Amino acid sequence: MWRLVSLWYEKYFSHEEVVVLLLLLVAAALTVAFLGNVLAPLFVAVFIAYLLDGMVSAVRSWGAPRILSVIAVYIAFLGILLSAIFILLPLTWGQLATFVNEQLPRLVLEVRQLIQVLPERFPELVTVEQSDLWIARFQESLTHYGEWILSASVSKLPNVMAILIFLVLVPVLVFFLMKDKEVLVNKISGWLPDDREMLSQVWDEMNQQFSNYIRGKFIEIWIVGSVTYIALMILGVNYALLLGFLVGLSVLIPFIGAAVATLPVALVGYFQFGFTSEWVTLMVVYAVIQGLDGNVLVPLLFSEAVNLHPVSIIVAVLVFGGVWGLWGVFFAIPLATLIKAVLTAWSNQVRRRQDDDLGVGA
Repeated sequence: MWRLVSLWYEKYFSHEEVVVLLLLLVAAALTVAFLGNVLAPLFVAVFIAYLLDGMVSAVRSWGAPRILSVIAVYIAFLGILLSAIFILLPLTWGQLATFVNEQLPRLVLEVRQLIQVLPERFPELVTVEQSDLWIARFQESLTHYGEWILSASVSKLPNVMAILIFLVLVPVLVFFLMKDKEVLVNKISGWLPDDREMLSQVWDEMNQQFSNYIRGKFIEIWIVGSVTYIALMILGVNYALLLGFLVGLSVLIPFIGAAVATLPVALVGYFQFGFTSEWVTLMVVYAVIQGLDGNVLVPLLFSEAVNLHPVSIIVAVLVFGGVWGLWGVFFAIPLATLIKAVLTAWSNQVRRRQDDDLGVGA
């Protein structure tokens, strides 16, 4: 038994690169698990700096020095951040508050009336007792979620200062990460073994995939959200900005997000128009936007991404989303691609060693 374990270890773990790679992966997982909240500003800053690095390279391609390119991109980033904080966020929050205060009570009343008439319209399927039970459960659910929202809001009040510190630290860290990128990369490279063919293979593949996916996903969010907002504005739909914001964020969750975002669009349209031609037009326009996103925009933006099976994507969303929440959902596909890249490079390394051993033996 121990002989088999020894042979298996010798085959898969004896190479220095394999051990270093496994240690890096384990260290990264443990750091996120135990120090994720403490180092959250650093993680967010690294993510944003990585996202902006492509823009820095694009500006440098025009002949500008690196420091000027960094400053130009950083100023643009600050402008977008401040616009989102002081313009977009208040408008979206205002529409959300209006919806909760004005439309939500109407929604509750409409649902109750709809359930109450079910026994009259479908007496063979729904009884009066069943409708009363559904209404009671619906009210209990509303009470539960209302208490949860209130308690969550109250519990977050002491963290206002932490949020302000977060908003100050992240931009500062982003600037220094962008400015000193080469210095930091050289220091990290100095800690790695000189013979790092497998590590370089994994890094090159993941660098391409991460950059393509992250930048493409942000472009997709912006395009889908903006187009939805403009379309709803033209159709005269209430809460167009809020719905456009929700639909844009829905693309973060593959396959599931579009289905979830359909519900608020359909409900708002129904309570504004009823089952009329305007509501049908709204749903047709929304379906066209989702169809163009899935069949035109996604293939265009992610043409260089690794092709993962839909089952693998859904499993990755469930697993990483359950472990790391929204960030896990966002990075589900890149993390699944990372696992695939590591396994591929690992198997190639083992195969090369076996071929070398056979060549030496011959």
